Amino acid sequence: MKISAGILLFKREEGKFFYFLVHPGGPFWKNKDLGAWSIPKGEASEGENLLERAKIEFSEETGKTINGDFIELNSVTQKAGKKVFAWAVEGNVETSDMSSNVITIDWPPKSGRKMEIPEVDRWEWFSSDEAKQKINPAQTGFILQVEELFSLK
Repeated sequence: MKISAGILLFKREEGKFFYFLVHPGGPFWKNKDLGAWSIPKGEASEGENLLERAKIEFSEETGKTINGDFIELNSVTQKAGKKVFAWAVEGNVETSDMSSNVITIDWPPKSGRKMEIPEVDRWEWFSSDEAKQKINPAQTGFILQVEELFSLK
């Protein structure tokens, strides 16, 4: 089973929650929006420290480092079977100067032709309702956990 680790960055303004999500780069995702966004995350190796992997992925996909009080959330399993571990952290990042690492993919798939693409092509803050529509459906659970944890405070 593949395992990924990521960070759900959130902020609260005037009693409302906002979430930072990323959109995957490349031709496959180009015209996809609802359900296509994700927390910044990436695949972890067996035995790797998952929180450290999550922080590295955040940095690779945004060009920024993230610090704060990381709160471990319950993992979710995406439709294709990938298990995603996530940590929530309250904070803020400016999106106008973000940059993503570049990855190489086969395009078209299984063609043997290689194409370099940015791993992430867009970064955006969304209100809670927008985020729940934009994010990969399995990852909605992360948003619900944050709102449950912090609505009690």
